[in-house]
Amino acid sequence: MAEYGEWNRKGATLSDVTAKKEYGVSHAFIVKGIRAGKLEYREGVIWGNPYLRVLRSQLEQYIAEELGADCLSSGKNQTELRKIKKEMADLKKKLDELQARRTEIENSIRKSSTEPTGAGDGAKAGRV
Repeated sequence: MAEYGEWNRKGATLSDVTAKKEYGVSHAFIVKGIRAGKLEYREGVIWGNPYLRVLRSQLEQYIAEELGADCLSSGKNQTELRKIKKEMADLKKKLDELQARRTEIENSIRKSSTEPTGAGDGAKAGRV
């Protein structure tokens, strides 16, 4: 059985679709676990589409029992690697944007410091 408040904790539950993405398990695998009494679930509907919500801890334990701990760790590692690659790509994109903005500002500063000011030239001409 689930611990008290486990359904309300952030990250403690996941949908059947998310389970497929993160662990590579099918909807049928999850339903089989529910029917065997190994997984607690709640039904949900979003935009008219039904889905199953299961507890992450129970799903991980069920995957380890049915498919082996190696399969579970492999799935978790692949998911973490995917997240890291995505974050790196986002950071590279942000870095490129910042470098472009820096170059733009530097060029603007150079341009304004090399342009002569009109007031200085006119003052010299008036003295002669």
